[in-house]
Amino acid sequence: MSLSFTDRVAIVTGAGGGLGRAHALALAARGAKVLVNDLGGSRDGVGGSTSAAQAVVDEIIAAGGQALANSASVTDFDAVQAMVAQAVEAWGRVDILVNNAGILRDKSFAKMAIDDFRLVMDVHVMGAVHCTKAVWPIMNERKYGRIVMTTSSSGLYGNFGQSNYGAAKMALVGLMQTLSIEGAKNDIRVNCLAPTAATRMTEDLMPPAVLAALKPEAVVPAMLLLASEHAPNRTIACAGAGTFEAAHITLTPGLHLGLTDDTPERLAAAWAQVSDRDGEIVPASGAAQGSNEVGKALAAAG
Repeated sequence: MSLSFTDRVAIVTGAGGGLGRAHALALAARGAKVLVNDLGGSRDGVGGSTSAAQAVVDEIIAAGGQALANSASVTDFDAVQAMVAQAVEAWGRVDILVNNAGILRDKSFAKMAIDDFRLVMDVHVMGAVHCTKAVWPIMNERKYGRIVMTTSSSGLYGNFGQSNYGAAKMALVGLMQTLSIEGAKNDIRVNCLAPTAATRMTEDLMPPAVLAALKPEAVVPAMLLLASEHAPNRTIACAGAGTFEAAHITLTPGLHLGLTDDTPERLAAAWAQVSDRDGEIVPASGAAQGSNEVGKALAAAG
């Protein structure tokens, strides 16, 4: 199976450096026409410049590819719509969206300012919403689309000092879960990528030996799969240092206890059985939880 992107049109946000740059270069090297978006700000979201995006565009063009630069903030829906229009005007459509833009404002929750929490949510969550909303009608009309949300182990599993970032990254999983269902009829496949990579976002968080092992390029194969014609749908792909995993949100079989005055006490006593993962499933949709609960209740009543 060859993952070719010849004649595909891709938008990669936050692509002026780090993972986004690696994503953009890899897509272009395999034939995609790439709109390279980057605000050009610092990793905490301050400032802005067109130079970061243009530098990556210059790399792509020098290698024989096609690319355009864009410095829109993903928090500005009007600017995002203009960005998508820029790609459509140049190349006629958008086939691939890699929502990679993000910032960090790490502090323990006790010390974190509400504005820092809100801005991280705005960039990661609403940024992805804005970009996805702008390309959604194009992909629906063409009955083809590949959208990659960038989640994180900090969202999936938690990380001290990153309550804002973790909340934002887990929110993107929830967005992916529903959009993958809504887009399926028109072959719009929506997935999440949880990368572990050495970038300016993580350079202060890891020792040098670990950073050396975590090249951004080692994450790229997972992105290429999720952005390709052969992409799965509704997947959380994890990648780092050349290792690839899949994360799942599962549901245990559970236990029907009914509703009596002592149900809270019986639940406390039975919690080990309720949380026993033997026989757990990965639900096809949120309806699975209710179906399981009602099914057990009806079986108990019968």
